[in-house]
Amino acid sequence: MNTDEQYMQRCLQLALKGLGNVSPNPMVGCVIIHENKIIGEGYHQKFGEAHAEVNAINSVQDKSLLKSSTLFVSLEPCNHFGKTPPCADLILKYEIPNVVIGIQDSFEKVNGSGIKKLKDASVHVTAGILEEKCHEINKRFFTFQKEKRPYIILKWAQSKDGFIGKKNESIRISNELTRVINDTWRTQEDAVLIGGETARTDNPHLTVRKIVGRNPIRIILSDSGNLPSHLNLCDGKATTIVYSKNNNSHANCESVLIPNKNNLQLILSDLQKRNIQSVIVEGGSTILNQFVQENLWDEIRIFESESLLEDGVLAPTISSAISSTEQIDNNQLKLIYRRK
Repeated sequence: MNTDEQYMQRCLQLALKGLGNVSPNPMVGCVIIHENKIIGEGYHQKFGEAHAEVNAINSVQDKSLLKSSTLFVSLEPCNHFGKTPPCADLILKYEIPNVVIGIQDSFEKVNGSGIKKLKDASVHVTAGILEEKCHEINKRFFTFQKEKRPYIILKWAQSKDGFIGKKNESIRISNELTRVINDTWRTQEDAVLIGGETARTDNPHLTVRKIVGRNPIRIILSDSGNLPSHLNLCDGKATTIVYSKNNNSHANCESVLIPNKNNLQLILSDLQKRNIQSVIVEGGSTILNQFVQENLWDEIRIFESESLLEDGVLAPTISSAISSTEQIDNNQLKLIYRRK
């Protein structure tokens, strides 16, 4: 790894600190170098607040050094007014002569214009440093921009013999450690989605309870829209949206009328308009299989226990190869990524 890559790797480390707090913005980290020494660092901490470049420049004690420094940033500096002013303008204001960028921003209001503005002002710009890694940490953002839908993670727990449960019966397959991991995942994504049958059978909370963190938006796809008011999903502890073909009202929930629950494209389009950048789909089998069959997924996370159920509801069948496995207590975590 050369020097540019080492500094960009530091940008990525900083960027990841914003995970779960900056959506629908991307995670971005920034490092400022003067005479081979880091004089400033920053990252995008929260949606609507200062970008990484702003925080890094503000952290530099002696601003006069900026005129002979190099700014490293994991994503192309913005060149438009949004929640905050353009970062490209700030770089030019402090006359930073060299900028090293990880990856170009695919957002239509940027998409190379930040790079062009810097180059037009005679800033020396280098782009494409650790580009694949910079894309990976913002896979949610880039999918959201390209596919015009949220990044979709399918998640379930299954027995060793491939069952996710018993029909009309709530069975817990995961263990305490995997439930903590699951809550951590929920804090990192914008929303969690289940079907109406799972809501009625399992009566889940879909909130974060094992750790401290923000709750995701709760999404329920219910054909009938018939959800009892005593369900935990109606407790008002998190924003909850119910999509159904019947215009039923639910306590503490927003009801959205759709032609039928099978219209995933329409639902995902509505979620995209709401700036929901990522969704964890937690089951049951009908919903999971629908996402698989329509190839509307980006990542699959499977907790497989050592126990056997012998019969019950089968887990979805995936043709894609397993990307990685990890042993977690008496469960095995399998990760699968969709080829694009």
